[in-house]
Amino acid sequence: MITILCGGTRGDVQPYLALAIELKKLGKEVRIAVTRNHEKFVRSYGIDFFSIDMDFESLNVDKNMIREAQKADNPLKMFFSFNKMKKYGVYMVEHYYAACEGSEAIVYHPGMAIGYYAAEKLGIPSILATPFPLNKSKEQTSVILYGKAPSNPGVNLLSYKILQSMLWMASDASLKPFWKEKFGRLPADYGCPFERHTNRRHPAIVSCSNFVFPRPTDWNENIHQMGYWYLEEQDDFIPPMELVDFLNNGEKPIYIGFGSMVMGENLEKISKIILEGLATTGKRAIISGFGNLQNIPDTIYKIDNVPHSWLFSKVSAVCHHGGAGTSAAGFEAGIPSIIFPFALDQFAWAQRAYDLGVGPKPISIQKLTSEKFSESIRYAMQEHIVSNAKELAKNIATENGARDCAKIIMASLEAKND
Repeated sequence: MITILCGGTRGDVQPYLALAIELKKLGKEVRIAVTRNHEKFVRSYGIDFFSIDMDFESLNVDKNMIREAQKADNPLKMFFSFNKMKKYGVYMVEHYYAACEGSEAIVYHPGMAIGYYAAEKLGIPSILATPFPLNKSKEQTSVILYGKAPSNPGVNLLSYKILQSMLWMASDASLKPFWKEKFGRLPADYGCPFERHTNRRHPAIVSCSNFVFPRPTDWNENIHQMGYWYLEEQDDFIPPMELVDFLNNGEKPIYIGFGSMVMGENLEKISKIILEGLATTGKRAIISGFGNLQNIPDTIYKIDNVPHSWLFSKVSAVCHHGGAGTSAAGFEAGIPSIIFPFALDQFAWAQRAYDLGVGPKPISIQKLTSEKFSESIRYAMQEHIVSNAKELAKNIATENGARDCAKIIMASLEAKND
Protein backbone atom coordinates (compact mmCIF):
# COMPACT_ATOMS: atom_id res chain seq x y z
CA MET A 1 0.00 0.00 0.00
CA ILE A 2 1.32 3.42 -1.03
CA THR A 3 -0.04 6.33 1.00
CA ILE A 4 -0.34 9.85 -0.39
CA LEU A 5 -0.51 12.75 2.07
CA CYS A 6 -2.12 15.95 0.81
CA GLY A 7 -4.58 18.67 1.82
CA GLY A 8 -6.41 21.80 0.73
CA THR A 9 -9.36 22.33 -1.59
CA ARG A 10 -10.72 19.92 -4.19
CA GLY A 11 -8.46 21.57 -6.78
CA ASP A 12 -5.44 20.95 -4.54
CA VAL A 13 -6.34 17.28 -4.10
CA GLN A 14 -7.03 16.54 -7.80
CA PRO A 15 -3.39 16.16 -8.95
CA TYR A 16 -2.70 13.68 -6.15
CA LEU A 17 -5.81 11.73 -7.07
CA ALA A 18 -4.50 11.58 -10.64
CA LEU A 19 -1.25 10.08 -9.30
CA ALA A 20 -3.19 7.55 -7.24
CA ILE A 21 -5.20 6.44 -10.27
CA GLU A 22 -2.03 5.89 -12.31
CA LEU A 23 -0.45 3.90 -9.47
CA LYS A 24 -3.55 1.71 -9.33
CA LYS A 25 -3.29 1.13 -13.08
CA LEU A 26 0.24 -0.15 -12.44
CA GLY A 27 -1.19 -2.73 -10.05
CA LYS A 28 -0.40 -1.03 -6.76
CA GLU A 29 -2.82 -0.50 -3.88
CA VAL A 30 -2.89 3.16 -2.94
CA ARG A 31 -4.75 5.41 -0.55
CA ILE A 32 -5.05 9.15 -0.08
CA ALA A 33 -4.89 10.68 3.38
CA VAL A 34 -6.68 14.02 3.44
CA THR A 35 -9.37 15.81 5.43
CA ARG A 36 -12.72 14.07 5.73
CA ASN A 37 -14.63 16.48 3.47
CA HIS A 38 -12.92 14.91 0.42
CA GLU A 39 -13.92 11.30 1.11
CA LYS A 40 -16.80 11.08 -1.37
CA PHE A 41 -14.71 12.72 -4.12
CA VAL A 42 -11.72 10.38 -3.64
CA ARG A 43 -13.76 7.19 -3.28
CA SER A 44 -15.79 8.02 -6.40
CA TYR A 45 -12.65 7.16 -8.39
CA GLY A 46 -12.19 3.82 -6.64
CA ILE A 47 -9.27 5.03 -4.52
CA ASP A 48 -8.96 4.04 -0.86
CA PHE A 49 -9.32 6.87 1.64
CA PHE A 50 -7.75 7.58 5.03
CA SER A 51 -9.72 10.27 6.80
CA ILE A 52 -7.90 13.07 8.57
CA ASP A 53 -10.72 13.82 10.99
CA MET A 54 -9.75 17.45 11.39
CA ASP A 55 -10.28 20.49 9.21
CA PHE A 56 -10.44 24.27 9.59
CA GLU A 57 -14.13 24.11 10.42
CA SER A 58 -13.87 21.44 13.13
CA LEU A 59 -10.85 23.21 14.63
CA ASN A 60 -12.76 26.52 14.70
CA VAL A 61 -10.02 28.32 12.80
CA ASP A 62 -10.70 32.06 12.72
CA LYS A 63 -12.16 32.80 9.28
CA ASN A 64 -10.56 36.24 9.33
CA MET A 65 -7.20 34.51 9.64
CA ILE A 66 -7.96 32.44 6.54
CA ARG A 67 -8.95 35.58 4.62
CA GLU A 68 -5.75 37.26 5.76
CA ALA A 69 -3.70 34.36 4.42
CA GLN A 70 -5.57 34.50 1.11
CA LYS A 71 -4.70 38.19 0.75
CA ALA A 72 -0.98 37.76 1.47
CA ASP A 73 0.58 39.38 -1.59
CA ASN A 74 4.25 39.55 -0.54
CA PRO A 75 6.63 37.17 1.30
CA LEU A 76 6.56 39.11 4.57
CA LYS A 77 2.75 38.97 4.81
CA MET A 78 2.90 35.29 3.88
CA PHE A 79 5.32 34.56 6.73
CA PHE A 80 3.07 36.32 9.24
CA SER A 81 -0.01 34.46 7.98
CA PHE A 82 1.72 31.07 8.08
CA ASN A 83 3.05 31.83 11.56
CA LYS A 84 -0.45 32.57 12.89
CA MET A 85 -1.99 29.43 11.39
CA LYS A 86 0.76 26.91 12.12
CA LYS A 87 -0.51 26.03 15.63
CA TYR A 88 -3.56 24.33 14.12
CA GLY A 89 -1.38 21.70 12.47
CA VAL A 90 -0.61 20.16 15.87
CA TYR A 91 -4.09 18.67 15.89
CA MET A 92 -3.66 17.08 12.46
CA VAL A 93 -0.14 15.67 12.42
CA GLU A 94 -1.02 12.69 14.62
CA HIS A 95 -3.65 11.63 12.10
CA TYR A 96 -1.21 11.96 9.19
CA TYR A 97 1.37 9.83 11.00
CA ALA A 98 -1.24 7.14 11.63
CA ALA A 99 -1.99 7.15 7.89
CA CYS A 100 1.66 6.34 7.17
CA GLU A 101 1.78 3.21 9.35
CA GLY A 102 1.59 -0.02 7.39
CA SER A 103 2.62 1.65 4.10
CA GLU A 104 5.26 0.58 1.57
CA ALA A 105 6.05 4.18 0.61
CA ILE A 106 4.91 7.69 1.48
CA VAL A 107 4.16 10.32 -1.17
CA TYR A 108 3.80 13.71 0.48
CA HIS A 109 2.82 17.27 -0.35
CA PRO A 110 5.51 19.71 0.89
CA GLY A 111 3.02 21.05 3.43
CA MET A 112 2.96 17.59 5.05
CA ALA A 113 6.66 17.06 5.82
CA ILE A 114 5.58 14.52 8.44
CA GLY A 115 5.62 12.18 5.44
CA TYR A 116 9.40 12.38 5.12
CA TYR A 117 10.10 11.65 8.78
CA ALA A 118 7.43 8.96 9.07
CA ALA A 119 8.96 7.17 6.06
CA GLU A 120 12.43 7.49 7.58
CA LYS A 121 11.20 6.05 10.88
CA LEU A 122 9.42 3.17 9.12
CA GLY A 123 12.36 2.46 6.79
CA ILE A 124 10.39 2.96 3.58
CA PRO A 125 10.76 5.25 0.54
CA SER A 126 9.56 8.85 0.74
CA ILE A 127 8.61 10.78 -2.36
CA LEU A 128 8.28 14.57 -2.28
CA ALA A 129 5.34 15.39 -4.56
CA THR A 130 5.02 19.10 -5.16
CA PRO A 131 2.39 21.03 -7.17
CA PHE A 132 4.99 23.58 -8.33
CA PRO A 133 8.77 23.69 -8.79
CA LEU A 134 10.18 23.72 -5.25
CA ASN A 135 13.81 22.62 -5.36
CA LYS A 136 16.47 25.30 -5.47
CA SER A 137 17.80 26.50 -8.81
CA LYS A 138 19.98 29.34 -10.01
CA GLU A 139 18.18 29.35 -13.36
CA GLN A 140 14.72 30.63 -12.50
CA THR A 141 12.87 32.38 -9.69
CA SER A 142 10.54 30.38 -7.46
CA VAL A 143 6.79 30.86 -7.68
CA ILE A 144 6.89 33.04 -4.57
CA LEU A 145 8.88 35.82 -6.30
CA TYR A 146 8.50 35.10 -10.02
CA GLY A 147 7.57 38.32 -11.81
CA LYS A 148 8.21 40.35 -8.66
CA ALA A 149 12.00 40.26 -8.59
CA PRO A 150 14.66 40.22 -11.33
CA SER A 151 15.97 36.79 -12.19
CA ASN A 152 19.63 36.27 -11.31
CA PRO A 153 21.41 33.38 -9.58
CA GLY A 154 21.50 35.01 -6.13
CA VAL A 155 17.87 36.17 -6.14
CA ASN A 156 16.69 32.86 -7.54
CA LEU A 157 18.38 30.79 -4.82
CA LEU A 158 17.02 33.15 -2.16
CA SER A 159 13.51 32.85 -3.56
CA TYR A 160 13.57 29.06 -3.14
CA LYS A 161 14.91 29.39 0.39
CA ILE A 162 11.97 31.66 1.24
CA LEU A 163 9.46 29.27 -0.33
CA GLN A 164 10.91 26.20 1.37
CA SER A 165 11.16 28.00 4.72
CA MET A 166 7.48 28.95 4.61
CA LEU A 167 6.38 25.39 3.87
CA TRP A 168 8.75 23.92 6.46
CA MET A 169 7.56 26.39 9.10
CA ALA A 170 4.01 25.12 8.64
CA SER A 171 5.14 21.52 9.24
CA ASP A 172 7.82 22.12 11.87
CA ALA A 173 5.53 23.79 14.43
CA SER A 174 3.26 20.74 14.60
CA LEU A 175 5.78 18.01 13.82
CA LYS A 176 8.29 18.90 16.55
CA PRO A 177 6.01 18.57 19.62
CA PHE A 178 4.34 15.46 18.19
CA TRP A 179 7.65 13.72 17.52
CA LYS A 180 9.12 14.55 20.94
CA GLU A 181 6.03 13.23 22.71
CA LYS A 182 5.81 10.04 20.64
CA PHE A 183 9.51 9.13 20.38
CA GLY A 184 11.17 11.07 23.18
CA ARG A 185 13.52 13.09 20.98
CA LEU A 186 13.84 14.53 17.50
CA PRO A 187 15.65 12.68 14.70
CA ALA A 188 19.36 13.41 14.51
CA ASP A 189 18.95 14.93 11.06
CA TYR A 190 15.84 16.97 11.92
CA GLY A 191 15.32 19.94 9.62
CA CYS A 192 13.77 20.97 6.32
CA PRO A 193 13.88 17.81 4.16
CA PHE A 194 13.11 19.14 0.68
CA GLU A 195 16.68 19.05 -0.64
CA ARG A 196 17.31 15.51 0.61
CA HIS A 197 15.54 13.78 -2.27
CA THR A 198 18.73 12.82 -4.06
CA ASN A 199 18.42 9.13 -4.91
CA ARG A 200 16.02 6.69 -6.59
CA ARG A 201 14.60 5.51 -3.27
CA HIS A 202 13.77 9.07 -2.22
CA PRO A 203 12.97 11.05 -5.40
CA ALA A 204 11.03 14.28 -5.86
CA ILE A 205 8.28 14.69 -8.44
CA VAL A 206 6.73 17.92 -9.71
CA SER A 207 3.31 18.60 -11.25
CA CYS A 208 4.26 21.16 -13.89
CA SER A 209 4.64 21.21 -17.65
CA ASN A 210 8.09 21.72 -19.08
CA PHE A 211 6.39 23.97 -21.64
CA VAL A 212 5.23 26.27 -18.83
CA PHE A 213 8.31 26.29 -16.58
CA PRO A 214 11.19 24.31 -18.11
CA ARG A 215 12.90 21.87 -15.76
CA PRO A 216 16.07 23.56 -14.42
CA THR A 217 19.24 21.89 -15.62
CA ASP A 218 20.90 22.33 -12.21
CA TRP A 219 18.44 20.00 -10.43
CA ASN A 220 19.80 16.59 -9.50
CA GLU A 221 18.75 13.63 -11.64
CA ASN A 222 16.25 12.39 -9.04
CA ILE A 223 14.01 15.45 -9.28
CA HIS A 224 11.45 14.64 -11.97
CA GLN A 225 9.21 17.11 -13.82
CA MET A 226 7.33 15.34 -16.59
CA GLY A 227 4.16 17.35 -17.03
CA TYR A 228 1.03 18.22 -15.10
CA TRP A 229 -0.84 15.56 -13.13
CA TYR A 230 -4.18 16.02 -14.84
CA LEU A 231 -7.16 14.17 -13.43
CA GLU A 232 -9.32 12.56 -16.11
CA GLU A 233 -12.62 13.63 -14.64
CA GLN A 234 -15.47 11.17 -14.85
CA ASP A 235 -17.76 11.66 -17.83
CA ASP A 236 -21.00 11.26 -15.89
CA PHE A 237 -21.53 15.01 -15.53
CA ILE A 238 -24.95 16.06 -16.85
CA PRO A 239 -25.11 19.84 -17.35
CA PRO A 240 -28.32 21.78 -16.74
CA MET A 241 -30.28 22.29 -19.96
CA GLU A 242 -30.23 26.05 -19.31
CA LEU A 243 -26.42 25.96 -19.46
CA VAL A 244 -26.44 23.88 -22.66
CA ASP A 245 -28.89 26.32 -24.24
CA PHE A 246 -26.76 29.28 -23.20
CA LEU A 247 -23.65 27.74 -24.74
CA ASN A 248 -25.47 26.93 -27.98
CA ASN A 249 -27.13 30.32 -28.48
CA GLY A 250 -24.37 32.79 -29.23
CA GLU A 251 -20.62 33.18 -29.47
CA LYS A 252 -18.46 31.23 -27.05
CA PRO A 253 -18.57 32.92 -23.63
CA ILE A 254 -15.72 33.73 -21.27
CA TYR A 255 -15.50 31.73 -18.06
CA ILE A 256 -15.02 33.86 -14.92
CA GLY A 257 -14.42 32.28 -11.53
CA PHE A 258 -12.26 33.12 -8.52
CA GLY A 259 -13.03 30.09 -6.36
CA SER A 260 -13.09 30.79 -2.64
CA MET A 261 -11.08 34.00 -3.05
CA VAL A 262 -14.22 36.14 -3.47
CA MET A 263 -15.90 36.48 -0.11
CA GLY A 264 -16.87 39.00 2.54
CA GLU A 265 -16.28 42.65 1.85
CA ASN A 266 -14.68 42.17 -1.59
CA LEU A 267 -17.66 40.29 -3.08
CA GLU A 268 -19.74 43.33 -3.98
CA LYS A 269 -16.77 45.35 -5.25
CA ILE A 270 -15.41 42.64 -7.55
CA SER A 271 -18.87 41.71 -8.82
CA LYS A 272 -19.49 45.32 -9.83
CA ILE A 273 -16.14 45.55 -11.63
CA ILE A 274 -16.83 42.39 -13.61
CA LEU A 275 -20.38 43.27 -14.58
CA GLU A 276 -19.41 46.79 -15.69
CA GLY A 277 -16.35 45.50 -17.55
CA LEU A 278 -18.33 42.85 -19.39
CA ALA A 279 -20.94 45.41 -20.41
CA THR A 280 -18.17 47.49 -21.99
CA THR A 281 -16.79 44.59 -24.01
CA GLY A 282 -20.18 43.18 -25.01
CA LYS A 283 -18.87 39.67 -24.32
CA ARG A 284 -20.99 36.80 -23.08
CA ALA A 285 -19.81 35.14 -19.89
CA ILE A 286 -20.33 32.21 -17.55
CA ILE A 287 -19.72 33.29 -13.96
CA SER A 288 -18.96 30.82 -11.17
CA GLY A 289 -19.51 31.84 -7.56
CA PHE A 290 -20.00 35.52 -6.61
CA GLY A 291 -22.83 34.82 -4.22
CA ASN A 292 -26.41 35.62 -5.10
CA LEU A 293 -25.99 38.12 -7.96
CA GLN A 294 -29.19 39.92 -8.85
CA ASN A 295 -30.44 41.51 -12.08
CA ILE A 296 -27.73 40.11 -14.33
CA PRO A 297 -28.25 40.50 -18.11
CA ASP A 298 -29.11 37.54 -20.34
CA THR A 299 -25.56 37.65 -21.74
CA ILE A 300 -24.35 36.20 -18.42
CA TYR A 301 -25.06 32.74 -17.05
CA LYS A 302 -24.32 32.04 -13.38
CA ILE A 303 -23.26 28.57 -12.22
CA ASP A 304 -22.05 26.94 -9.04
CA ASN A 305 -19.68 24.04 -9.71
CA VAL A 306 -19.00 22.56 -13.15
CA PRO A 307 -16.00 20.33 -13.99
CA HIS A 308 -13.33 22.50 -15.64
CA SER A 309 -12.42 19.72 -18.06
CA TRP A 310 -16.00 19.77 -19.37
CA LEU A 311 -16.54 23.52 -19.44
CA PHE A 312 -13.19 24.94 -20.51
CA SER A 313 -13.38 23.24 -23.92
CA LYS A 314 -16.61 25.16 -24.57
CA VAL A 315 -15.52 28.73 -23.71
CA SER A 316 -13.35 31.29 -25.47
CA ALA A 317 -11.13 32.24 -22.50
CA VAL A 318 -10.76 31.59 -18.76
CA CYS A 319 -10.60 34.42 -16.23
CA HIS A 320 -9.57 33.41 -12.72
CA HIS A 321 -7.44 34.11 -9.64
CA GLY A 322 -4.38 32.12 -10.68
CA GLY A 323 -4.54 29.00 -8.53
CA ALA A 324 -2.00 26.44 -9.74
CA GLY A 325 -4.70 23.89 -10.62
CA THR A 326 -6.98 26.31 -12.45
CA SER A 327 -3.99 27.76 -14.31
CA ALA A 328 -2.97 24.27 -15.43
CA ALA A 329 -6.53 23.52 -16.58
CA GLY A 330 -6.64 26.77 -18.56
CA PHE A 331 -3.30 26.07 -20.24
CA GLU A 332 -4.46 22.54 -21.13
CA ALA A 333 -7.68 23.85 -22.68
CA GLY A 334 -5.80 25.87 -25.31
CA ILE A 335 -7.60 29.16 -24.67
CA PRO A 336 -6.35 32.52 -23.34
CA SER A 337 -5.82 32.83 -19.58
CA ILE A 338 -6.88 36.11 -17.95
CA ILE A 339 -5.51 36.03 -14.42
CA PHE A 340 -6.09 38.59 -11.67
CA PRO A 341 -4.03 37.30 -8.72
CA PHE A 342 -4.96 37.79 -5.08
CA ALA A 343 -1.98 36.32 -3.19
CA LEU A 344 0.74 33.71 -2.81
CA ASP A 345 1.89 31.91 -6.00
CA GLN A 346 -1.03 33.30 -8.04
CA PHE A 347 1.16 36.20 -9.17
CA ALA A 348 3.63 33.74 -10.67
CA TRP A 349 1.03 31.96 -12.79
CA ALA A 350 -0.41 35.29 -13.94
CA GLN A 351 3.04 36.54 -14.94
CA ARG A 352 3.91 33.26 -16.62
CA ALA A 353 0.73 33.35 -18.72
CA TYR A 354 1.77 36.81 -19.91
CA ASP A 355 5.39 35.76 -20.57
CA LEU A 356 4.17 32.77 -22.59
CA GLY A 357 1.95 35.05 -24.66
CA VAL A 358 -1.29 33.33 -23.66
CA GLY A 359 -2.77 36.09 -21.49
CA PRO A 360 -2.68 39.80 -20.62
CA LYS A 361 -0.23 41.52 -18.30
CA PRO A 362 -1.17 40.63 -14.72
CA ILE A 363 -3.16 43.09 -12.62
CA SER A 364 -3.58 42.34 -8.93
CA ILE A 365 -7.15 42.16 -7.75
CA GLN A 366 -6.50 45.13 -5.45
CA LYS A 367 -5.75 47.34 -8.47
CA LEU A 368 -8.45 46.01 -10.77
CA THR A 369 -11.04 48.41 -12.21
CA SER A 370 -13.82 47.84 -14.72
CA GLU A 371 -11.72 49.65 -17.35
CA LYS A 372 -8.68 47.48 -16.69
CA PHE A 373 -10.89 44.39 -16.70
CA SER A 374 -12.30 45.17 -20.15
CA GLU A 375 -8.83 46.07 -21.48
CA SER A 376 -7.52 42.69 -20.30
CA ILE A 377 -10.39 40.89 -22.05
CA ARG A 378 -9.68 42.71 -25.33
CA TYR A 379 -5.96 41.98 -25.07
CA ALA A 380 -6.56 38.28 -24.44
CA MET A 381 -8.87 37.88 -27.41
CA GLN A 382 -6.29 39.10 -29.96
CA GLU A 383 -5.58 36.58 -32.68
CA HIS A 384 -1.94 35.98 -31.75
CA ILE A 385 -2.82 35.33 -28.07
CA VAL A 386 -5.50 32.83 -29.11
CA SER A 387 -3.00 31.14 -31.45
CA ASN A 388 -0.30 30.97 -28.74
CA ALA A 389 -2.75 29.37 -26.31
CA LYS A 390 -3.64 26.67 -28.83
CA GLU A 391 0.03 25.94 -29.48
CA LEU A 392 0.80 25.70 -25.75
CA ALA A 393 -2.01 23.19 -25.30
CA LYS A 394 -0.68 21.05 -28.16
CA ASN A 395 2.73 20.93 -26.49
CA ILE A 396 1.29 20.14 -23.05
CA ALA A 397 -0.70 17.28 -24.60
CA THR A 398 2.57 15.52 -25.49
CA GLU A 399 3.28 15.01 -21.77
CA ASN A 400 1.68 12.61 -19.31
CA GLY A 401 3.03 13.73 -15.96
CA ALA A 402 0.79 11.61 -13.72
CA ARG A 403 1.61 8.37 -15.55
CA ASP A 404 5.35 9.02 -15.77
CA CYS A 405 5.66 10.19 -12.15
CA ALA A 406 3.70 7.13 -10.98
CA LYS A 407 6.42 5.03 -12.63
CA ILE A 408 9.07 6.94 -10.65
CA ILE A 409 7.17 6.13 -7.44
CA MET A 410 7.03 2.45 -8.40
CA ALA A 411 10.76 2.43 -9.13
CA SER A 412 11.47 3.81 -5.64
CA LEU A 413 10.02 0.59 -4.17
CA GLU A 414 12.71 -1.46 -5.90
CA ALA A 415 15.62 0.89 -5.27
CA LYS A 416 18.18 0.18 -2.57
CA ASN A 417 18.80 2.80 0.09
CA ASP A 418 21.89 4.76 -0.91
